[in-house]
Amino acid sequence: MTRFRAVLDACVLVPASQTDTLLRLGAAGLYHPLWTSLILREVDMALERVHPRLAADRRSRRFQSMNQAFPNASVSGWERLLPGLALPDEGDLHVLAAAIEAGADVIVTSNIRDFPAQALEHHDISVLTPDAFLVSQLEQEPARVLDVLNRQAAETSAPPLSVEAILNRLERCGNRRFAAMAREHLSRSGHSAPRPGSLL
Repeated sequence: MTRFRAVLDACVLVPASQTDTLLRLGAAGLYHPLWTSLILREVDMALERVHPRLAADRRSRRFQSMNQAFPNASVSGWERLLPGLALPDEGDLHVLAAAIEAGADVIVTSNIRDFPAQALEHHDISVLTPDAFLVSQLEQEPARVLDVLNRQAAETSAPPLSVEAILNRLERCGNRRFAAMAREHLSRSGHSAPRPGSLL
């Protein structure tokens, strides 16, 4: 069975908790995450700008861990598609090209205006914000998503985090609807929120 395939734009891979949640959902088999070496370079530049004290080797280890955990995530060969594509910002063309090359179903990005529907519909690709993507995952597989959140809390130790703390961090990243829905599901299911690794 072919899993749902999603290209993760650089902007969604910068916040640590959001990235960890997205990758854990992929590791749990809910979808197939995709990126390119260029996307990871953009993440690296953003992390250097946002966290100037974060050592380069720590950033490098983060990307090595991602590629090791998801050996089939990195898309290559997308460059040949660039001449036939058009987007409002040419700097985003590589993301669309990677999605086409990989046969992705969706591009997950915080900059949805940069990927207008008319530019994607011909390729049968949709675009979702991280919040909308996480909500869709929760709606489709609520028990598995809640399990991922509980495992993320249980395995995060620097610092130790509860599920509520993770949801607070996701909320601060803009995932307000997902956080609210996850809290509602947790309340109804009676899931505990264990405290103390991650994929990052």
